[in-house]
Amino acid sequence: MLNKYVGIFLLSVFIASCAQIILKTSADAEHKNFIREYLNLRVISAYTILLASTILTIMAYRGVELKKGPILESTGYVFVLFLSWMLLQEKITINKIVGTLLIISGIFIFCL
Repeated sequence: MLNKYVGIFLLSVFIASCAQIILKTSADAEHKNFIREYLNLRVISAYTILLASTILTIMAYRGVELKKGPILESTGYVFVLFLSWMLLQEKITINKIVGTLLIISGIFIFCL
């Protein structure tokens, strides 16, 4: 059974994945100059969200074993795949599906 700390950890990973999508949209956008490329609302918001994700991860480690942290963190690849498909209309290729299935199977094998 999942405890609340695992839930907090997974929420943290999901929030970080959302921030990565925001950074991607900012990188794809046209900017007036070099400074605006790095100091705009999307970038600042994404890094603020990443800070919140870091704080949630620190809180989650109170109840999650250190050895399980990287395993839970790997769910971020799955989140990013689906978020980029839904929000950025990126195509899901067979290689992405195979990679995601390997990640998910690794998580289940490790947790057994």
